[in-house]
Amino acid sequence: MDGSHQKQPIRGAFSAEKSIRVGFGATKRTNKIVVMLYAEQEGSGDITLWKLNNNHIPFERYDKIPFDKLMEEYSPEPAFYQENIYPAMRKVAQGIARGERLRVNGQPYGAEVEFLQVLEMDEDNVRATFGLGLTYLDRNEIDKGQEVFSKLVGIEAAFAEEHKHMFNEFGIKLRKNKMYEQALQFYSRAQKLSELDEHLLYNIGRVLIEIKEYQKARVMLAKAIEVNPDFEEASKVLALLEKKLRPTV
Repeated sequence: MDGSHQKQPIRGAFSAEKSIRVGFGATKRTNKIVVMLYAEQEGSGDITLWKLNNNHIPFERYDKIPFDKLMEEYSPEPAFYQENIYPAMRKVAQGIARGERLRVNGQPYGAEVEFLQVLEMDEDNVRATFGLGLTYLDRNEIDKGQEVFSKLVGIEAAFAEEHKHMFNEFGIKLRKNKMYEQALQFYSRAQKLSELDEHLLYNIGRVLIEIKEYQKARVMLAKAIEVNPDFEEASKVLALLEKKLRPTV
């Protein structure tokens, strides 16, 4: 277990014995199973417990509990963490870092290999999914980009605050690849899950301009400026749009 005392956030493996009912009628019985989980302490002090996939990667939230409950009901498993969870998570993090570096350096085929390897271990990894989608859009591979887009809109975590820069970049790539419908769907999904964001509103406005929905674009750009009056790029685009819409004498 990593950081098992209160001065550092807890990160580690914990187990608990759970009872499950199996069978029907006269054959019904109770079995005891051991559940192995990954625990991570939040800033509030509460512990989030995560289920592990077959590759020992945390993938789905199991519970959120106070520290005292963790100590009372779960047993620390430091060896399991050091031998299984930590190496797997490290391998995923390293693969993502290599993929992102290769993509930025103009080596999209190498980046694709890295992201696919990560997704074999952790199929819903947000950063790897974004990276793979951006790689395909960099290569103008629209069909493959569409596949990744369809997956991303179904992953709620993709639109979390921590991934904002990636979903902004992905939406811009969709627009530049003339995937306007997908870009609007993507931004609409982000709007439902994220706080009001001037860059998101601006990007929606840019897509609406591309499809000649000028009045709707004006509204979005004005909203972006309302959120951030110092947003110069939005002000510039809105001024150009207003000029375009102004009746000629």
